[in-house]
Amino acid sequence: MIIKRYKANNMNEAITRIRYELGNEAIIISQRKIRKSGVIGFFSKRILEVTAAVDNKKEEDKKRRHDNKDDMKQSVEAIKRIIDNKIKDTTLDDKAVPNNIIKSSNTPRGFYENSIVDKNNDAIIREVQQMKNMLNEVIQGSYGNIGRSKLQIRLENSDFSHSVVKKILNSINAMDDDREEEVKLKEVVKSMIKVDNKELEHVVVLVGPTGVGKTTTIAKLAGKLVLIEKKKVGLITIDTYRIGAVEQLRTYADIMNIPFQVIFSMKDMAKAIDNMKSCDIILIDTTGRSSKNEMQISELRAFIDKVQTSNVHLVISCTTKNKDIDVIVNGYKKLNYSDIIITKLDETSTYGSILNILQLAKKPISFVTTGQNVPEDIKIMEPEELAKLVLGEDIIC
Repeated sequence: MIIKRYKANNMNEAITRIRYELGNEAIIISQRKIRKSGVIGFFSKRILEVTAAVDNKKEEDKKRRHDNKDDMKQSVEAIKRIIDNKIKDTTLDDKAVPNNIIKSSNTPRGFYENSIVDKNNDAIIREVQQMKNMLNEVIQGSYGNIGRSKLQIRLENSDFSHSVVKKILNSINAMDDDREEEVKLKEVVKSMIKVDNKELEHVVVLVGPTGVGKTTTIAKLAGKLVLIEKKKVGLITIDTYRIGAVEQLRTYADIMNIPFQVIFSMKDMAKAIDNMKSCDIILIDTTGRSSKNEMQISELRAFIDKVQTSNVHLVISCTTKNKDIDVIVNGYKKLNYSDIIITKLDETSTYGSILNILQLAKKPISFVTTGQNVPEDIKIMEPEELAKLVLGEDIIC
């Protein structure tokens, strides 16, 4: 700790000097009025003496880390210069020098001792160039990891968002027990995953942006309910923007022999629901909407309000970028979705986005889709299974 005394005419002057010399982290310990020393000072106006202190440990640690980083960088750069010189020396020498020792005025003693030169100079250049590339990787990659734990790096490499990584690390650090870090990690991640196991009933609506696989997902759900659970199901679509989507659902409806209807207006919606009142479950496919377009979301909200259901599932792809997840999840909150369906698990090798989605949405996950097969590739996964996926212990083939 650094402690210094300052004499000034007023507190503003003292604070200015303290900040200049000790920085904004300095604190004032004491202050008092004094007279200048000597006979003249006895008759002079009192001045202010302020004692201030600053903890310089953090600055020293920061400087030490910075110095270590600079030393390492200088060492690596020195080796790179040696390699560059060696490439130049080897290129200039057109003659093969078998069974000789490489020597260079720029090479430290012992650096290349006992190294045998290959007869082919091109091979030597390639090998040395590979070494240079490896050193470049050290410079570009290793410095970014300084100050970060292995666990933090692992989580970031698994595509967890910054906020999720921070929450996981804080939760692990708050655990006051002697269990292994890996055990704590699994427990924390598992606790962050909520799964909705309740059976589907009444009217179920699927919403979400374009390209996430809503139509295929609703076909899988219909197949699962009809073929496996033996439920009576009705299919409705309001996605009249894509002719292909309508025909795709119509084909599935014909195969499963279930009622299907295309909706163009609010009036049509009420009539279709009434026509399918004998069904156990009515599945409604909606048009993909941009979560940033408030008018389109409001239009979709009007259709959902018409059917009066609380079973609204937001469909989102596992391959969605983290920044887009935030926009989609928050943009669709106006529809009061109750659950999350995560699709395309088969199209990625890292599953951190699952946890990112659930943490932002604050809603349970109802289904995941793992391929294109109908109805096989849709399932309910337990928190433990999903935890293994997001931690890289399991993978969707």
